[in-house]
Amino acid sequence: VCLAACGVSDSESADRENAREYSVHYKLRPVPGGEAVDVELSLRQPRSMLRELSFPASPALSDLKGDGDLQEYGGRIRWQPPARGGTLRWRAGVYNERGDGTFDALLTPRWGVFRLEDVIPRARTRTSKGAVSRTTLSFELPPDWSVVTEYASHDGTIVVDRAGRRFDEPAGWMATGKLGVRRETIAGLHVAVAAPKGHGVRRMDMLALLNWTLPELVAILPGALPRLTIIAAGEPMWRGGLSGPASFFIHADRPLISENATSALLHEVMHTALGLRPRGGYDWIAEGLAEYYSIELLRRGRAITPERASTAFAEQATWAKEADQLCGNESTAATTALAVTVFAALDREIEEASGGERGLDQLLPAIAESSVDLQSLTVAAEQLTGASPDTLHIDNLPGCRKMP
Repeated sequence: VCLAACGVSDSESADRENAREYSVHYKLRPVPGGEAVDVELSLRQPRSMLRELSFPASPALSDLKGDGDLQEYGGRIRWQPPARGGTLRWRAGVYNERGDGTFDALLTPRWGVFRLEDVIPRARTRTSKGAVSRTTLSFELPPDWSVVTEYASHDGTIVVDRAGRRFDEPAGWMATGKLGVRRETIAGLHVAVAAPKGHGVRRMDMLALLNWTLPELVAILPGALPRLTIIAAGEPMWRGGLSGPASFFIHADRPLISENATSALLHEVMHTALGLRPRGGYDWIAEGLAEYYSIELLRRGRAITPERASTAFAEQATWAKEADQLCGNESTAATTALAVTVFAALDREIEEASGGERGLDQLLPAIAESSVDLQSLTVAAEQLTGASPDTLHIDNLPGCRKMP
């Protein structure tokens, strides 16, 4: 780790002298030929509010330089900035192969697709009592390049505001380079579909499907997604879908509606809207709900007929017979199919217990944005059924009895 020290002029206005807020600005500069992004963190504060910032050391991070005291020990980079602020810089490699010749983070000479978390490592902070960050983000791009993130941009500067956090860090999927972008407002949601040019991404097809289905999702989870950013790309990106905060990635070759009447696009939309953080062994809860509603949203939006939806759920039940267990560390396609059948049965049980007034839709708001496991799922279901649901009894959930 390279260390440097220099003074920082006091440019804070008088009204901020009494505030409990300090300013953090991230500037990102892609280095296409180097498969990396140069990151500059600029801190301004009226007094020593942010006292220490630390994040995990990683081989992907290099050329670290900072004002004040910068050290690496205990597997972490620790920065103690000057009292009035300072600057911390590093270079982050953007090249993450999944082992099969495909990537979930890549920066090429013409485009880049990755998560902001790939270049801005998640940090811990030590601050004065009550201090909170005011975080902004900007990009310094090569000529003819543009950038799309989950955030709205005003005059090139993005305000990062993540509810419930004292230190706001940029997050979510982004695309940069020579992009094709389509935008739409659907059911009050600002939707953007962005992809590198020439990758065969069906942006308008995606927006058409979302015009049918997003209103149904908003009816279930109003206000869950004020914005939705979809980042797509073709080879050599990973041939699947990966969700993030208010954004997700999907490969260009994924069909909008599969032959089994599920939708990878809507599956990732559900992950993004629900924001579930499954505890160890309970990934089936998030995956099962996302797949169940990928069928349901198609049915409710009339993209498929009720008969086709019934066939789809029947096929899921058949596929589920191949699953050895539900709870566990490995989540397979058969496990997800089994989870779909569990949630279909839970929907029926809630409906019967409530005389048709409630169903799985009413369960979702109770668990959204939570660290979910079987216990929290059962408690939420009990509020709707009036008793512990038979569907979630441990004897009906293969492998779950072994979970702590």
